[in-house]
Amino acid sequence: MNQLKHNIMRTRQRGTTLIELSVVIAVILLLVGVLFIGITAWKNGANQAACIVNLASIQKAARGYQNMNGLLVGSAETSASLTSAGFWWTAPTEPAGGTYTFASTVPAVGTAYATCSLAASLGHAPSATTLANW
Repeated sequence: MNQLKHNIMRTRQRGTTLIELSVVIAVILLLVGVLFIGITAWKNGANQAACIVNLASIQKAARGYQNMNGLLVGSAETSASLTSAGFWWTAPTEPAGGTYTFASTVPAVGTAYATCSLAASLGHAPSATTLANW
C-alpha cells in the first residue's frame, strides 16, 4: 500500500510578537525598579553607619584630648583644639550631606561631644546603650 504523505506547508513565524516583547520589557523595568529601591536603601544604611562611626571617632578624639591635657568635665574644648592637637587634619564631614555640631566643653560620661543634624530624620545617632559608654 502506498500511503500518500501530505506535507502541509505552514508558514513559520519568525521573531517575536508585540505582546511577547512587551512582557519582556515590563519584566526588565520591574527588575530595574526593584534594583533602584535596593540601592537607595543600601546607600542610606551605609550613610547611617558611616555617620555613627564618625561620631564615635569624634568622641574618642574628645576623650583623648581630655585625658592628654588633664581636663575636667565642663572645661573648654573646641573642634579647633582637636585639629591643632593632631586628632584629624580637618573635622569629619557628615556622609549624607548633613552637619555635625560640636560641643564647646568637655562632655560628661554618657553625653556625645558632637551631634548630627540628621539624627532625628534619618537615625544618624548612636544607640542609647552605645551612648551610655561614651
